[in-house]
Amino acid sequence: MSNLKRYLGFAALLFVFIGGAAASEASGQLKNTILSRMDAHNKALQSLRADVTMVKENTQLRVKDTTEGKVLYVPQRNSDPLVRIDWRSPDETFAVAKGTYIIYRPRLQQYITGSTKQAKGKGTAGGALAFMNMSRAELRKNYEVVILSENASLSGGVSTIHLKLTPKTKTSYQYAEVWVDSDGMPRQSKIVENNGDSTTILLKNLEKNITIDRSTFQVKLPPGTKRVDA
Repeated sequence: MSNLKRYLGFAALLFVFIGGAAASEASGQLKNTILSRMDAHNKALQSLRADVTMVKENTQLRVKDTTEGKVLYVPQRNSDPLVRIDWRSPDETFAVAKGTYIIYRPRLQQYITGSTKQAKGKGTAGGALAFMNMSRAELRKNYEVVILSENASLSGGVSTIHLKLTPKTKTSYQYAEVWVDSDGMPRQSKIVENNGDSTTILLKNLEKNITIDRSTFQVKLPPGTKRVDA
């Protein structure tokens, strides 16, 4: 599995924040309610800290790989959001700031870095990082949206509305799913790749609109850390 492919899970996470407006493709009164909640939530959300669980499923081998960590998120006006995910087991950090992503692996003393715009066109990374450079109008244009359930329960008993978003053009994945709570906050997302493998992201213990130092998104690399290719 390529280094960037692992971070398809990041795409799912990022998408649930900036992709909510795509729900306007759905129809009826429920659509209007979802859209209003998402828009209100997106406008009010100034920062987020949460526990995150990522489950990657390999359908051919019938195995699941679960990773847990912490995520920090700060939206930026007219720019990519600031994102940092600190994973445990293995110990890895993924961050995005000022149009650049970095993956740091302390155990290996290695890091990978690059432009989010350049990564947009690289295989699976295209499906992952493309969301970062799409406007809401582009999301509405590029996805067909279906409401799968009006009352889907997540871990911990959180009640959500379950949406399915299918790309209108060929991409590195088949479709995405998003679970949105009553506040308009996407709590879980899932991306299913063309080969059937999937990545699911669940957010728990949310802390919204807290003060987060912007320097947190700059990953400090110890001396001797080597850069490797993606």
